Amino acid sequence: MPQTDTEPDVAELHDLSRELGEAADAVRRAAQYTSELALGARLPAQALGSGRARAALRCLVSALTDPAGLGWALDGRSPAARVAWLAGVLTSRESLAVSLAVAGLKARIRAAAVTHPELLTDPDTGRVLQAIEDDRQGEALHAFRSIIRSRGAERVFALLAPSFGDILAWNALTDENPFNDAAAWDIATGRPLTSAEPLLGVSARVWALLDRGPGRAEPVVPDPSLPAEFDCSGTIVGYVRNIGTLGTGGMLLVQRVAGPDSVTRYVVQLAGMATDAISKDSPQDVLGAIHAVARTSTPYSRAVARALRTLVPSGTDIALIGHSLGGITALNLAADPDFCALYRVTHSVAIGSPVDGKRPADPDTRVFSLVNQHDVVPSLDGRSAVSPYALPAQFTEYTWTDDTHAFPLCHAAERYAHNLAFDLPETSARIDAALAPYRGRVTATRLFALYDR
Repeated sequence: MPQTDTEPDVAELHDLSRELGEAADAVRRAAQYTSELALGARLPAQALGSGRARAALRCLVSALTDPAGLGWALDGRSPAARVAWLAGVLTSRESLAVSLAVAGLKARIRAAAVTHPELLTDPDTGRVLQAIEDDRQGEALHAFRSIIRSRGAERVFALLAPSFGDILAWNALTDENPFNDAAAWDIATGRPLTSAEPLLGVSARVWALLDRGPGRAEPVVPDPSLPAEFDCSGTIVGYVRNIGTLGTGGMLLVQRVAGPDSVTRYVVQLAGMATDAISKDSPQDVLGAIHAVARTSTPYSRAVARALRTLVPSGTDIALIGHSLGGITALNLAADPDFCALYRVTHSVAIGSPVDGKRPADPDTRVFSLVNQHDVVPSLDGRSAVSPYALPAQFTEYTWTDDTHAFPLCHAAERYAHNLAFDLPETSARIDAALAPYRGRVTATRLFALYDR
């Protein structure tokens, strides 16, 4: 992907990438339909006794395997079509649909490089992209690992963050792994990532099976000095600082507020993922995070719902504010019709979270997504902060860059609070204005310990 002397127009590249994605999807669906005709039960059976049927079958198979046309386009749901598709994946056969999808992903990466030129100018990221371009996935992985050893994971993930999902999808469409193709197609066509993750292609059903605790919440009597540390200003900066104070040890903070109109409302503040890879007790582990991206009901969301049922009267207005996994869980709760039947979720704020595929059950819920463009976590749902696909009207997305090009430092709640307080005062003011009904006297502060089961 060479960089030209003159920078291209980002809007034109975005339009091109969307058109290529739509064309790729249309070609793929046409190939699947044709494959079902050619490799289904009916036409092959007719071909045994009919010359016309044999001629039709030869014509269809030729169209589906012509390198100058559709390429190796055999696909579909029938057993024969699946075997033929798998053979193409394992032998790296090219297809027109995949070529169009990859071209669309390249256009997105080129658009991202206008504001993040390091994607193309940095020699290390260039090695990774060139290896994928040349269909040398093993070498791309080796280059990625060598960069981590020489420069550290912090720098590498920050460099790739603006196009991380697109790069994963590009790799998945061209490698020999058949399991990650469905996720790659979701990313390439701008659909929510719900079937699997794009790296190895592990199904969302598997994550749901592994992460199936009912969720449990226990009230916690805090240390007398702890409530004094919580911010009661009712500002987005204060809420993010509270989440940083909570840490990632499985604690939930709920503040009861008497608003400026004297109406009682609640602000629910949800922390992110713990550093443990898999925890036997806490729902805030890596397993829970991967599960939460694809599904709305998780042990974390169920534990929070149980906590709120013991504290918040039904019909009450609540705002859900979360960082990282906490932001995903905030949107998962807002997307749960049963939860929204109990409470009126007026606002959901996600900080550094992959939530672009989530949709609130209540169309009146306002959603804010806050993203540092060098933070790789928000792109794990397949949509980057520089995506060509617009979010729904009820979403407001704020993105920015700063001088912290290191992950996970740029992902930390404390760093987001710093950005909002000192680098983005206008953004903070807009969110504070939207949350004005919750800016009043804090009349109670409650803590809960959350568990898988």
